[in-house]
Amino acid sequence: MDGREDKIYQEAAALWRELFGEPPPVRAEGAALLDVIMKSLPERPYERLASPHLRPAQIAGPTSAP
Repeated sequence: MDGREDKIYQEAAALWRELFGEPPPVRAEGAALLDVIMKSLPERPYERLASPHLRPAQIAGPTSAP
């Protein structure tokens, strides 16, 4: 593994330990580990315009035609 791949694996392994409270199951590529993590999490809807992190001035939508 090169330096970049090792860093990705380290981050993915840390995320795994944080989410599941145990070490990752196998030493795999970081991208594969992230894929397993993402597929194991429940899907949640994301509504950007309902985000508490946006101010009303930051939301721009299409102008309505008269």
